[in-house]
Amino acid sequence: MKQTARLGKRGTPLTMDDWLRAQAVGIIEPLAGALARLKLHPNTITLLGFALNAVAGLVLSTGKLGVGALVMLGASATDALDGALARATSQQSRFGAFLDSTLDRLSEGVVLLGLLAWWLQQGEDLGALVVMLALLGSVMVSYTRARAEGVGFDCKVGLLTRPMRVIVLGIGLLSPWPLPVLIGLTVLTWFTVAQRVAYVYRESRRNP
Repeated sequence: MKQTARLGKRGTPLTMDDWLRAQAVGIIEPLAGALARLKLHPNTITLLGFALNAVAGLVLSTGKLGVGALVMLGASATDALDGALARATSQQSRFGAFLDSTLDRLSEGVVLLGLLAWWLQQGEDLGALVVMLALLGSVMVSYTRARAEGVGFDCKVGLLTRPMRVIVLGIGLLSPWPLPVLIGLTVLTWFTVAQRVAYVYRESRRNP
């Protein structure tokens, strides 16, 4: 696994996401090996991760923020595990990659919608607004990368990739100050969108 100081294939700086995966590789790969021996399919792990995130969203909608955060953080472990299992079992596929990315977006959505439902029940209008902005920002972070890759740019840059958003949100929900943390997460999510737009602009000027 490459270190954060190195660059991607097209000269793109690797993200905190890459660094986290590099640090976790010593845990992820043995777990993937154990799952391979159980004959589990990588897509099963992907679907399990989404199911756990859906449970987290339901728990959050009841106001049990700490419990919901723990379920969400547990579910996030599948993000790297399904890919490692696919490599360990030589079951990598384009559909698997597509399914993983699609359910990642849905997973983040159901968690934030659960939090939105709770704050709407409590009449917390500011919290509800911030959740909606965070949800839109998370979609835009993914969309800007996908659209950039569609026009030929490897757009992995940005401060708050999905694993970092999950970690920050989890910390916020476990803390006594979930709303201030979510506000900070939302601001940094939109900052990441701006980073990606600026990166593609610079690269398009350099390589028209």
